[in-house]
Amino acid sequence: MHTAQRRDKEQPRQLRPPLPPDPAQCLENDPARREDMIRRVRHKLDEADSCAFSANQLRMLTVFFEMAQELDSRRDFLSLCVQLPMLFFDQDCRLYLRTGPTTWKLARALSLPAALPEFEPPPHPAVRGADFYAPITCRKDTGEVLGFDAPDNVMGWIEVAGGAALSRHTQLYFETYAGRIGFQLHTRLARSKNREHLSFIQNLVEDIGHNVIVPNMIFKLFFNRLNASIGALARCVAEAPAETPADFTASLNFLQTRLSSQYAEISSHYAQTSLFLETLLRRRHFQEGRYVLEKRRVNLLKQVVEPQVERYRPRLEDRGIAIDLSMGGIPDKPIHLMADLGLIAQVYANLFSNAVKYTRAVFGPDGAPLKFMAYGWDILPGHFSQARPGVKLNVFTTGTWVPEPERAGLFQPGFRSASTQREHGTGHGLAFVQQVVELHGGQVGYEPSELGNNFYVVLPLEEEE
Repeated sequence: MHTAQRRDKEQPRQLRPPLPPDPAQCLENDPARREDMIRRVRHKLDEADSCAFSANQLRMLTVFFEMAQELDSRRDFLSLCVQLPMLFFDQDCRLYLRTGPTTWKLARALSLPAALPEFEPPPHPAVRGADFYAPITCRKDTGEVLGFDAPDNVMGWIEVAGGAALSRHTQLYFETYAGRIGFQLHTRLARSKNREHLSFIQNLVEDIGHNVIVPNMIFKLFFNRLNASIGALARCVAEAPAETPADFTASLNFLQTRLSSQYAEISSHYAQTSLFLETLLRRRHFQEGRYVLEKRRVNLLKQVVEPQVERYRPRLEDRGIAIDLSMGGIPDKPIHLMADLGLIAQVYANLFSNAVKYTRAVFGPDGAPLKFMAYGWDILPGHFSQARPGVKLNVFTTGTWVPEPERAGLFQPGFRSASTQREHGTGHGLAFVQQVVELHGGQVGYEPSELGNNFYVVLPLEEEE
């Protein structure tokens, strides 16, 4: 087929406008950050002007930066650090790096010195004998990538041979050069540590599949065998000879009924735990470094809400928390909601878990005490666009309102309200809810309501892809 004919058959790619702008990303709406950035840039310019480095000195810093980005191996990078001063200024330099909090070594040199320093150089620029030492400083978090704490934030030194005779201005230049080396070393260490983490995660994924997911699936076989045994016991009771003592038959019947109830509860818990395990430990999450959705059509009531209600019902009852359906509950009818079942189930699990911990008694309009959790939904026509409605899913609990100054942080990782410190928690439940909902293209929110607090998520109603 000719190129022109192929073009006729190809559908033109539809160009879409960018996403709506976030006003918070515009610097004119963030004057404090804007002024701080301007202040820091001006400070750097003043520093550069006060240094007044020569054109050749600036050229060496530029070449160092560009080549540092090109060189992959650590050995080549360290070679660059000592080679450039020789090429530009015929200056012999040696590079020392810490290997531990109290140990250090010569990491790179053009030639071996006649003798090594007898003592560790100080954490500040200094002359020792005929040489000048400029510390290679690191960031405060460099210890995390080094694997040990660097005393005084010094990870090494540049030794300038004969540097004691250099002008103070030239010594200042090598101090600046040492700082650039420190930044590049930190970046390389962090990159290397990230590669180690990725390798560990890849191995962990294999271990999870082999030692967690597969053994967990075997429990299903055990449950099936247990259920068969309970069924056999029921048949024994039903088929007991007429001469079997009535009290013995009643005892067996009681035992069978109790086992059936316990089996149903354990089996339900297993099903939900398995769903969460297989969803949260999904291989692709680790491979791609993010939650990966596997969307399908979901019946919100049967597949998500009811299992979580039954899971948390005993805990709610233990705390005297009623389940109220005055918000309408969730209807058992088809909803065109495409979602990752396991992740959306975990969203409800986190919201119901919070309901168990934070529901408090209040007094109703008639003065009677009330303590309940409620859940429901609302269709929001045109919420996401004119042709795209949303469904608002509410979880309400009685209690005092979240203080207004704290509301902005409710969905932030690690946030815990001052009024909830008595309850065990990590502050990550609502942050997880927000992350999952936003991955679905939805929104999360909180609103104070009569008698208590309503946490909600809004998800787009969409057809199956």
